[in-house]
Amino acid sequence: MESVKKWFNERIASVVIENLEKNGFKAVYFEKSDTAIKYIESIVEDYFTIGFGGSMTVLQDLGIAQLVSDKGKEILNHNLSTLSPEEKLAIRKKQLTCDLFITSTNALTKDGKLINIDGVGNRVSAMIFGPKKTLVIAGINKIVKDVNAGISRIKEIASPMNTKRLNVNTPCAVTGECSDCNSPQRICKVTTIIEKKPNFSDIEVVIIGENLGY
Repeated sequence: MESVKKWFNERIASVVIENLEKNGFKAVYFEKSDTAIKYIESIVEDYFTIGFGGSMTVLQDLGIAQLVSDKGKEILNHNLSTLSPEEKLAIRKKQLTCDLFITSTNALTKDGKLINIDGVGNRVSAMIFGPKKTLVIAGINKIVKDVNAGISRIKEIASPMNTKRLNVNTPCAVTGECSDCNSPQRICKVTTIIEKKPNFSDIEVVIIGENLGY
């Protein structure tokens, strides 16, 4: 059973990587997260100021922020609970011009598009333009058929789980279902579809054959 799963993951990932490369992105696949972490670590060595989007894949599942911190890099992580709102905002702005921005994506289509929905917009802004390099790390569970399936995945899975994690007052935090609400704390306010690598950007997608993040 495990060998079948491995074969399936590799087959899906190879299709996505081929299409990502056609769309101008760099892309690579690792079966296991420990191997991927070693690869990410090698990339981190070339940069000093490292920014992090609000990603459970990156921060919680893989622990990349701690790995980077241990290397004496300058960390731009607005996700720390000890920061004031003003400090978080200042860090978000600095992330837009950092050396390396590390984040995940809410959904990754089979034809090589990155789909994301933000509440503030700093994460998707940094993914598109500003940092010298952007590293997008995604578990195999983020791969979807197309853009519509990607948006549905975000609305039905990622956003409700994130509202609970962030303890915000929205209907989906209670029901687990999107109602296209008008809550002031709504986290679905900015939707981006990166169809091709934007000019002046260096975006690399790392796909891992494990279920990671939301």
